[in-house]
Amino acid sequence: QVQLVESGGGLVQPGGSLRLSCTGSGISFSIYTMGWYRQAPGKQRDLVAAITSGGSTNYADSVQGQFTISRDNAKNTVYLQMNSLKPEDTAVYYCNARRTTVYRNYWGRGTQVTVSS
Repeated sequence: QVQLVESGGGLVQPGGSLRLSCTGSGISFSIYTMGWYRQAPGKQRDLVAAITSGGSTNYADSVQGQFTISRDNAKNTVYLQMNSLKPEDTAVYYCNARRTTVYRNYWGRGTQVTVSS
């Protein structure tokens, strides 16, 4: 019954911005570390950004200073603000929820982000 549902993807021109959202249900959202991963065609799925239950953040070197992850526990939602988008940011972006005390790991189905002129 666990669901992570992403939204906000689409086509954007280089230099533009998008804000992705992921809303969780069926989990105690506030205790999970939430993350965004991305996977381009022919590439592995890599971490983009993560935020812990305490609010600590971690970013891939490639997006440091460009993307911002945040969460609103009252809305069971995690966000990824993506600015100054480049063609190399094109990928399917996946929402992830992880718990380490008792290991749990859940994935959304992904949302396509395409950066092209």
